[in-house]
Amino acid sequence: MTLNRLFITFGGSGLAPKAPGTAGSLAALIVGVLLLQVMPIPTLFMITLAITIIGIFEINKYEKETGTHDDKSIVIDEVAGMWIALMMALSTAKSLEYPYATELAIVGSFAAFRLFDIWKPSFIGTIDQKVKGGLGVMGDDVVAGVAGGMLTVLVLTGIGKVF
Repeated sequence: MTLNRLFITFGGSGLAPKAPGTAGSLAALIVGVLLLQVMPIPTLFMITLAITIIGIFEINKYEKETGTHDDKSIVIDEVAGMWIALMMALSTAKSLEYPYATELAIVGSFAAFRLFDIWKPSFIGTIDQKVKGGLGVMGDDVVAGVAGGMLTVLVLTGIGKVF
């Protein structure tokens, strides 16, 4: 396996025989939660930004070599989107004082990101269908991550109003 393929499949998680996007998102969630045990959210944000930019170029290179677009094994885009949703949710959970807010943020960010990544409403679907190359592959998941993060923040905040 080439370094390019290892990167865009996030260590091979995108090679799962069924639901590679979900497998990549779950791998990203686990790695993201572990990374946040040893580094602050702003550092993970900078890593996410770097992965997004590098991902655009590496996906372009892969697509040129293979003649494909948005190969289902490419999950580095799910990593960026998942980490964005996770960071937004955990930032909010830190300010909440009810039990299990952090756990709800983790599970909620995963569920909300997958919802927007699969459903692809509005701009997300437009980016997915009309923007070609690595920018399109990465772009729809970055926007899905923001949307998933916002939904999770709304749910967490709503629960906070009840408790």
